[in-house]
Amino acid sequence: MSRWTVTLPLALALAALTGCGSGTPASSPAAASSGGGEATTLTVFAAASLTGAFTELGTRFEAAHPGTSVRFNFGSSATLAQQITQGAPADVFAAASPATMKTVTDASLAAAPATFVRNRLEIAVPAGDPAKVDDLKDLADPKVKVALCAPQVPCGAAALKALDAAGLKVTPVTLEQDVKATLTKVRLGEVDAALVYRTDVLAAGGEVKGIDFPEAGKAINDYPIAALTAAPAPGLAEQFVDLVLSPQGKDVLAKAGFETP
Repeated sequence: MSRWTVTLPLALALAALTGCGSGTPASSPAAASSGGGEATTLTVFAAASLTGAFTELGTRFEAAHPGTSVRFNFGSSATLAQQITQGAPADVFAAASPATMKTVTDASLAAAPATFVRNRLEIAVPAGDPAKVDDLKDLADPKVKVALCAPQVPCGAAALKALDAAGLKVTPVTLEQDVKATLTKVRLGEVDAALVYRTDVLAAGGEVKGIDFPEAGKAINDYPIAALTAAPAPGLAEQFVDLVLSPQGKDVLAKAGFETP
């Protein structure tokens, strides 16, 4: 049985740039196909907010392609785009914004990306909402500790757009490098609120409470996906993109809270 890797730490991705190796170890179950030969690895770089849905799709892809191992590198789309342009080996890139995908297409490393889902922000607060946050304007209260994504990453850019639309100035106590890290601050009770994607609130279950706000509609992010032109496994890359765009893929993504573009 093959197995997928849920996360690929940043250090491991950087190690790939220096030849330190990021492949699946030869002794692992994923290293051998049913015929005794070396298995094929498909490497997917994807926005952190896609972790749950893409992990499920990776499992389904492996089941349909015996001997293939799907390896994911989940993280900030901006960081992933930078890694790709610096030579990190990858087959597929799924970004949380057109701007981060453009970094890759401008470098001629991907062609004709397709928008496959959209995502909107929610206010995330700890279960019980101890700071009594009810809407977006409460985040401007200096007594409320707020976490935001860093402005250079898609969730941070969307948060700034939503706050601008509301005419609000918020001073966060922390700026995180991706949406998962931002939500973790809420889950641990280190902040009173954060602006994160609705999908991440759903994935957290009862650990956090999500609060909708009207300005979220003015800061919706489109998510593009593309097979990379230098993909080590180009055939599998195209097939994975096809799965994401298929009715099966759309169903998995819809259940995770993503919207149809």
